[in-house]
Amino acid sequence: MATIRIPTPLRPYTGNNGQVTVNGGTVGSALADLTDQYPDLRPHLFEGDTLRSFVNVYLNQEDVRHLQGPQTAVAADDTLMIIPSIAGG
Repeated sequence: MATIRIPTPLRPYTGNNGQVTVNGGTVGSALADLTDQYPDLRPHLFEGDTLRSFVNVYLNQEDVRHLQGPQTAVAADDTLMIIPSIAGG
């Protein structure tokens, strides 16, 4: 089972968990399992069925957009990190 690290601003939607263990053979299915476990998190990550543009997902320190996106394979010992973009000015 892979682990997803949850950033501090999103922890209220995961019962204040900093990391969650998920099932899934791909990034997409792992995120689906995460939002099945914590449905209140879904609108913060997805717009419909598409990951929001300001949500970055990394697999073992590598941006999945530079891999195969949601189809990127995930192994049981992998760590996914959700990193929301921060804007200001």
